[in-house]
Amino acid sequence: MTVGAWQEAEITLTAETGIADPYTAVDVWADFTHDDGTVLRRPAFHDGGRTWRIRFASPRDHGTWHWTTSASVPDGGLRDVSGTLTVTPGTGSNPFHRHGFWRMSPGGRSLVHADGTPAILVGDTAWALPWRATEDDVRAYAADRGGKGFNAVLLMSVQPDMRAVGPRDRRADEGFGVGFEDLPTGHINELNPDYFQHLDRLVDILTGHGIVPVLQPVFQGFGWKGLDVAGTVVPPAEYARYCRYLVARYGARPVVYLVGADGSGREPQIAAGGAEVHTWDCYGQPTGIHYRPHADNRAWQDAPWLDFQWCQTGHTGSHAAERVADMWRNLPVRAVANGEPSYERTGRPDLAAGWWQGHEAWSNLCAGGTMGVVYGAANLWQWKLHPDEPGHAPYFLSAGGDWRTALAYEGSTYVGLLSTVLDGLPTTDMSPDWQTCINPRGLTVPGRLHIAYQESGGPLQIMNDDGLPMTYRIVDPKTGRTVRTGTRTPDTRIIDGDGSGPRVVIFCDVFSDETGAASPDDEAV
Repeated sequence: MTVGAWQEAEITLTAETGIADPYTAVDVWADFTHDDGTVLRRPAFHDGGRTWRIRFASPRDHGTWHWTTSASVPDGGLRDVSGTLTVTPGTGSNPFHRHGFWRMSPGGRSLVHADGTPAILVGDTAWALPWRATEDDVRAYAADRGGKGFNAVLLMSVQPDMRAVGPRDRRADEGFGVGFEDLPTGHINELNPDYFQHLDRLVDILTGHGIVPVLQPVFQGFGWKGLDVAGTVVPPAEYARYCRYLVARYGARPVVYLVGADGSGREPQIAAGGAEVHTWDCYGQPTGIHYRPHADNRAWQDAPWLDFQWCQTGHTGSHAAERVADMWRNLPVRAVANGEPSYERTGRPDLAAGWWQGHEAWSNLCAGGTMGVVYGAANLWQWKLHPDEPGHAPYFLSAGGDWRTALAYEGSTYVGLLSTVLDGLPTTDMSPDWQTCINPRGLTVPGRLHIAYQESGGPLQIMNDDGLPMTYRIVDPKTGRTVRTGTRTPDTRIIDGDGSGPRVVIFCDVFSDETGAASPDDEAV
């Protein structure tokens, strides 16, 4: 078998005999040894009948991997099976094939690709997509979000409400797919392979558009309809086993593991799941927690498996970047973000609408949320099928719409543009800075980058130019367009700007060709 670097290869194993309770009773894995001596271990997952699969992505762009399987049962189809995998350099435009999967930066504040290329997560929220959306739905969704600049999406991997009922039909009112037959009883032992095969196809579509799934195992908070989530009652050992399953099934492609969501963060399931991911994820992809609005946002802060902490500021339409700033100061260092600002148009059409979302994203980023930004929209997160679909909590709806109309909410454009504005910049481990310029919101990588977000534009006064790059550009964050470029002198103390709207001033002496070139009619000063 030959495969490109950082591209998923799949190995199929067939058990010689039928095995009772294959999901819960059997462990299978493979060790991959490269010519250079590197050894990586990947877990296998049961995929129905006598079939197990191992998925592997090579972090090397050359050479050969020799693999051998192990199993907890003496079955010749699962144990001591071996083979080779030859690797070629990654090709194509997908940044994850060219640069590798995301991991944490050296300072732990932000994301980088495996080769060190800086990255900023720009996430959308489509919690219910895995169990409500069809493949055609996700093609439309991914084209829209990928086109706007989103590179991640928050997903509940299974419908979490124990008392939710509805047909197993993704096109029917209140319908949803079922990942575990026994979830209504507070257990997750009876896995439905057909459900996850469908999810495979949805994830393929997302990653094909450069959108990373942020996989949440079983929700701890409100859930889909507020009908008693299983994430707080599933035994921790079952939760951990499922986290291992997610690593096995989806961990050989770009992924973020959100092992806790919408709870206190201290639920025992979260620690069990995080530790299991840490044990089995040989690529070191990001693992963290998303909180409820009234949490302290620092559970398991010193755990070796924890990479990031995401607060939630609720759905009242209030800006609260101080939550992010507070988290940024916690030790030991973990990357932070606001994982759930107010969802656009929740409850009323003007709530958190339009530029509110753009200002929220830039404010959270500059407050220290340097892992990235997250956006959400009413009707989209719960995947409301049509304007009159019954059964949803009215508080979280936007009247007269559905998930398709929610794609067009204005605020999503402004959040998505953040990735365009920052693409190619040396953002690794940037930190909040209000000393370089008289401006309340700024970020710095000493000697390499300074970003000033001006809520109303206008002149920018430089107070400390020690290490400040000489070249700058001024960007309209509502359009992503560079409106002005220039090179300051050592005596420059004011960068002139208009007050016609929000502006982002970026000081950087090396702008990438993709993002730094001013258009012919830009004014250089």
